[in-house]
Amino acid sequence: MTPDDAPAERFDLDHFLPYRLNHLADRISQALARLYETRHDLTVAQWRVLAWLHHREELTAKQIREATRMDKARVSRAVQGLEARELIRRRPSPEDQRRHELRLTAAGEALLAQLIPEARAWEAALVAPLSIDEYRQLFELMSRLESQLTKLES
Repeated sequence: MTPDDAPAERFDLDHFLPYRLNHLADRISQALARLYETRHDLTVAQWRVLAWLHHREELTAKQIREATRMDKARVSRAVQGLEARELIRRRPSPEDQRRHELRLTAAGEALLAQLIPEARAWEAALVAPLSIDEYRQLFELMSRLESQLTKLES
């Protein structure tokens, strides 16, 4: 067997950052989803819509799509489901009647008043092995990677 016949170096996904981050994010998202699916009958997409409306108060479906990176159909289904449960309301934009602005209703606010502390407690349990400095450093490192990714995308 000559060196040219030797197998190529193995590509170890466990040491490939994009794979590890994606894998971890998927596992975290699925585990957290069990919390709001079982306790509050919400899908991942519905939770994301509610969370963004809580964060920004009023958004269009397009703005939610951009913020969450979810596709149009998924956001549309989530909005319809949340409207049917009267957790959000939709109204035509005063500037452009083709656009609709979305807001939380009182019922949506009440649901989030329960859900957000549960989600924060779950997050605290997840990061319990990290020190406060490690937790802060994790966010700093993620911010640096996000900045670098923005440069690479342009």
